[in-house]
Amino acid sequence: MRAARNLMLALTTIGAAGLVFGLAAAADPTAAEALRLAPIQPDVNYDRPTAAEAAKCRIEPVTQDGKRGWVVLSPSGVVLRRFLDTNGDKVVDLWCYYSNGIEVYRDIDSDFNRRADQYRWLNLAGTRWGLDPNEDQIIDSWREISAEEATAEVVAALASRDVARFRRVLLTSEDLQAVGLRGQRATELQEKSASAAAAFERMAASQKLVNNRTVWTHFGGSQPGVVPADGDGVTTDLLVYENVVAMVETEGKHGQVYIGTMIRTPGGWRVAGMPQPVEEGQAQAPEAGIFFAAHRANVPESETAGPDAKTQQLLAELEKLDEQSVRAQTPEEIARLTERRAELLEQIAEAADEAEDRPLWYRQLADTLSAAAQTGAYPAGIERLKALEARFAAAAGMQELAAYVKFRRLTAEYAASLAAENANFPKIQTQWLENLRSYVEEFPNSPDTAEAMLQLALAEEFAGQDDDAKGWYGKIVQQFPDSPTAKKAAGAVTRLDSVGKVLDLKGSGIHGKLVDLAQYRKKVVLIQFWSTTCEPALNDMEQIKELLARYGKDFAVIGIALDHRKEDVQSYLKAHPLPWAQIYEPGGLESRLANELGILTLPTMLLIDQKGKVVNRNVHISELARELKALLR
Repeated sequence: MRAARNLMLALTTIGAAGLVFGLAAAADPTAAEALRLAPIQPDVNYDRPTAAEAAKCRIEPVTQDGKRGWVVLSPSGVVLRRFLDTNGDKVVDLWCYYSNGIEVYRDIDSDFNRRADQYRWLNLAGTRWGLDPNEDQIIDSWREISAEEATAEVVAALASRDVARFRRVLLTSEDLQAVGLRGQRATELQEKSASAAAAFERMAASQKLVNNRTVWTHFGGSQPGVVPADGDGVTTDLLVYENVVAMVETEGKHGQVYIGTMIRTPGGWRVAGMPQPVEEGQAQAPEAGIFFAAHRANVPESETAGPDAKTQQLLAELEKLDEQSVRAQTPEEIARLTERRAELLEQIAEAADEAEDRPLWYRQLADTLSAAAQTGAYPAGIERLKALEARFAAAAGMQELAAYVKFRRLTAEYAASLAAENANFPKIQTQWLENLRSYVEEFPNSPDTAEAMLQLALAEEFAGQDDDAKGWYGKIVQQFPDSPTAKKAAGAVTRLDSVGKVLDLKGSGIHGKLVDLAQYRKKVVLIQFWSTTCEPALNDMEQIKELLARYGKDFAVIGIALDHRKEDVQSYLKAHPLPWAQIYEPGGLESRLANELGILTLPTMLLIDQKGKVVNRNVHISELARELKALLR
């Protein structure tokens, strides 16, 4: 306790950044002072005690993973705030806000200059991660944002006529380059985006559907599809949505904003053109999709109409229910709200006009039941999944849905078993693998079968059963050659077979210069796959530095950074210089080198001998010193 209190952080005011914790020779902050701090971004739903409640709250020093700071607790001991000094300079640089004991948002000072430059929404609050390099409290770009959140940003931009906010989720030429799109499709997308950026403000001012009282309620769209790298301008697999719609409500009146094509980029999802507001009852006439247009060639115009009044009412109730769920605290309340959500999803599915829409809602129902059962919030979810599975299994033409539901039921049962008191982990793991094998036999063509096979392959690999692991990886490649999992599986086989073979590895360095393993012959080389968000990999680097200093010119290291944003790697290396070469190529865990070697977890490290041959395809940091001593004896 004394060490934490000696940190002596007190509340100060620093310019436009607002209230922050700063170094001062003053008393520790009080809970009331700490609770006056607020998130920099406005749309954060976090716990805000009343004045009477705040008077009963308490603040305590805390040390978390070696980082010091304070935690603010409610009278009942629920975490309300957490403020940490992450770099040891005695100034808080991480401000965390909670809802019902769960962190939902944080302001981050990543360059430690006492001004926040990153903003993250977490857990129940979503996936958004905004960057603000000029530290003016306005997000300049997204490091991560989901498709759902991107459409909500479009609606918010329409409501405020904010062109800059719209541009942040609009596809750019840099995005096209990052995802490897070339040729006519790239030109078409670039032209659509440029046109949308130029005309957005005029359109936003003239449309009548969305205003400052409009709220985004729902994301509408079929499941995303993979556009494979086929040489026709698509150089890497693309994850794409077509004909996306954002559902909105303004004072009880429902409408839609047609979003169109969306593409997954290293910085999250991006929209590819101008949104089109569609009022209730108005026929929606979207443009033909860029990638999947053939699927809509003969769709009657009437099929694009919005949901009927009954469905709109159910959607509105679903939205309100989800808002209540965020604030739910007791297990009984969470279970009740989950059960009602499941009932609504089933009613929406049954009320859907189009047969192709029903499976989407049933899938969401299965996801809801499975997720709630896994967390223990709704144990009855497993029985409901069983009933749903039996219903689809007995119905003609519903085998694909039956397979979808069963995989989520098996996953929920596995998680619930692991969380049970006195759980027999070896027995549970054995049963899980048996269930996966049974699933693969029963549903050989289900999309989830590739994931089941991957889980089986991983289990065999971690158990040291390389031949069995390669067998499962090979089946993925053979049965699902066009799936994103197939590339990873093929690379995993290459990695498993790599010991004793010369490894051909080269890639673009962080500064653009080619890094080639062949240039390191006569040295022992460690190849480290890492990312700036993988703490174990960052911790390993300290020991790697020591070994590099000990063995000098006979030992070399090549880092392969798997972040989605090159800027994040550059920023980290600027703050924490590393004395070895770094390769960076876009795509993260789906980048070229990660796929070519089947990298599934981080950190992963390979050790290469003086002749360029792999001697250990998965060396652990605890083994590295011994391995180096043997090779350099």
